Amino acid sequence: MLEPTLAEVQHMNVRTFNKQTSALALTVAAACVTALPAQAADRAASRQENIGVGTGLVVGALAGGPFGAIFGAAAGAWLGDRYHRQAATNSTLTTQLAESNAERGKLNASVMELEAHGEELTHRLELRTELETQVGFRTGDATLSAETSDELKKLAALASTLPETQVRVSGYADPRGTEEFNSKLSKERADAVAAVLKDAGLDASRLTVEAHGDTEAKAAEGDVDGYAFDRRVVVRIEPTKTEAVAQRQ
Repeated sequence: MLEPTLAEVQHMNVRTFNKQTSALALTVAAACVTALPAQAADRAASRQENIGVGTGLVVGALAGGPFGAIFGAAAGAWLGDRYHRQAATNSTLTTQLAESNAERGKLNASVMELEAHGEELTHRLELRTELETQVGFRTGDATLSAETSDELKKLAALASTLPETQVRVSGYADPRGTEEFNSKLSKERADAVAAVLKDAGLDASRLTVEAHGDTEAKAAEGDVDGYAFDRRVVVRIEPTKTEAVAQRQ
């Protein structure tokens, strides 16, 4: 039987080494592939990472043989994991941005609500400072009807809920008759209205009674219909002087 030559022995050793290396590489590669599900269960590995391992394994094997497969699998896993982390970060940032926009929307809605509330308060203040009613009278008369008295009582109740106000009662007359007569008639009309307000519970200290006679009559001479608007008493709820000064400041 012939002894193998040195070259044949070296060739056989190389083949044996390659087989062992290939087996080792395949074992490591199989372990990497087998470990993917366990890795996913252990730390929720991403689909991108698993794809990276498989792709790196194939490309590495084609490019560098068994050792290339091992290196490619490791590199693919690293790249896949990095891609997964970046995607997770982007998802978190997107969620935070959406939450921030939602909070901003709530804040804007709150600001609009406060502005609307402020406008409503301003409007109520304007109504309070400009609230008034007028009472009409027959020619040469200063008496009040039951219906008119009831309306005045309601006004007195409203004024009672606004402690920082005064009630001004101003009497007027049409231009017919003498100045003295009209002045007296307008005073009687204003006193009649003030009496109803006081009887309804409004403190007399909050009442200001004025008589203007025919000094502010606007109807033309002979205008009978226009005279009806001059025979009146105006009741106006006004802020006190102290409150009015504070508002201007």
